[in-house]
Amino acid sequence: MASLQSQVFYMAIKYRHLFQGKLKPEVWDANTSINAFREEAERTNARLASKMPKDVEVSPFTIDGMKAEWLTPTGASKEKVILYCIGGGYVSGSCNDHRLIVAKIAKATGASILLYEHRNAPEHPYPAALDDSMKAYKWLLEQGTSPNNILIMGESAGGGLCLASLLAIRDQKLPLPVAAVALSPWTDLKLTGDSYRTKKNVCISPEGMNVVCSKYYCGNHNPEDPYISPLYGDLRGLPPTLINVGDYETMRDDSIRFAEKAKKAGVDVTLRVGEKMVHCYPLVAPMFREAIEAMDEITAFIKSQLRL
Repeated sequence: MASLQSQVFYMAIKYRHLFQGKLKPEVWDANTSINAFREEAERTNARLASKMPKDVEVSPFTIDGMKAEWLTPTGASKEKVILYCIGGGYVSGSCNDHRLIVAKIAKATGASILLYEHRNAPEHPYPAALDDSMKAYKWLLEQGTSPNNILIMGESAGGGLCLASLLAIRDQKLPLPVAAVALSPWTDLKLTGDSYRTKKNVCISPEGMNVVCSKYYCGNHNPEDPYISPLYGDLRGLPPTLINVGDYETMRDDSIRFAEKAKKAGVDVTLRVGEKMVHCYPLVAPMFREAIEAMDEITAFIKSQLRL
């Protein structure tokens, strides 16, 4: 049974429109303001800035003009690295609005995290985000970082980008990172999973958001392109991968189907489906037991793979 704390959290998020004085929940369509969505993410981060761990150093810099920053726990080196792919439906997401959740991962694991700010759609559709992800990974290799000391991680669209990057790294004959962690990864921008229908009424994401974001990111490209939707790729040869997803999300089957296909391809993949859990729920730890347990498993996996 889901904990009381997780149920309260779910109700607060699911029915947030009522607390905002609105009778109906938000619905996304072609008229939805992407700039407003981005601005709200930035405002949320600003309100939470005081909760940043004091023992994680933030060091902004650029990679060939792309914004990036190191999040380094006290006493950690940059020898063991988590390359973090930002979520936000490929239309939003910045170092600023992800700094807090990523800093918590840095503190929990003891690993330095390279956070980079890929370009967003609709201004910059595919392949912009993937190109930027590859730029960050190649930069790490150029700095002399061993691929055995790199773990790639991401959440939501960033989880999908994390997995798409693995395919691109392999196909470009580059050495693969030691492992990957994908939280609620968006692996099918064609939106064919049953959960897009069966979980529609329990998911906390706005109705229509996946449709709008997919259209903006894909642009004129086929959503079945494996570098857009890694579910459709050849998954052979990928490194050990941990996937976590909530049962209460429309993208649930993106994780289940990807994990099943990866396992058939010989990948060492671990799938965790959180019963009655929402999108990317581990990232809200320590708010409730299920999030804490999921983050503990993720932390243990990262430490094991990076030998921390």
